[in-house]
Amino acid sequence: MKKLIAAFAAVAAFSAHAAETLSVAASPVPHAEILEFVKPTLAKEGVDLKIKVFTDYVQPNVQVAEKRLDANFFQHQPYLDEFNKSKGTHLVSVAGVHIEPLGAYSNKYKKLEDLPGGATVVIPNDATNGGRALLVLEKAGLIKLKDAHNILSTPKDIAENPKDLKFRELEAATIPRVLTQVDLALINTNYALEAKLDPAKDALFIEGKDSPYVNILVGRPDDKDSDAMKKLVTALHSPEVKAFILEKYKGSIVPAF
Repeated sequence: MKKLIAAFAAVAAFSAHAAETLSVAASPVPHAEILEFVKPTLAKEGVDLKIKVFTDYVQPNVQVAEKRLDANFFQHQPYLDEFNKSKGTHLVSVAGVHIEPLGAYSNKYKKLEDLPGGATVVIPNDATNGGRALLVLEKAGLIKLKDAHNILSTPKDIAENPKDLKFRELEAATIPRVLTQVDLALINTNYALEAKLDPAKDALFIEGKDSPYVNILVGRPDDKDSDAMKKLVTALHSPEVKAFILEKYKGSIVPAF
């Protein structure tokens, strides 16, 4: 009996030692929350999920590219493409998880048509989210762009601006902090939720659920197909995660699987 107990103990010790660690960078909301939800499931699969929270859109990619972390979960494909192009990195999409509609918010006005001439509008200063914000404003009827399909449009690409809107570009994470100081702010849903805004109720205009900006799990080409990564993808694409997203975020975030 003692030998049998010792054998079980040895197996348990080996299993614990064999557990694979997977480190993932994530934005606080909703990405880190979703990862925390699947963490117990991965533990049962022998994967120790380490979640490192970031509030910016640069370091998560830098640290994965430099192999300080295994993966990240915070961005969409157009942002990743632009980052790889500008930084010379080769990060790849591993799986799509959800969509975070970009919304237009105001503390001063209840409707977009109430915006006065010369109103100040703040948009993200990174190329893809800035262009995305302008496309949202065009869809809302506030401006017209030279090319309605150019996701990298900048304020210089505005062809018609009947309200003579004045544009300011700020880091996406800081925009909720200046909401009271401007007339309109284009805010990514993850930062809106962190600021206790309800995109479904507070946004004056929001992207449709057909948005192409699916948030993705990102890794390096050399380990995107590792067993641990595959287990994470399976967990993120589970019916339980879909139900979690629908129940917790109530339409502000939409599953993309």
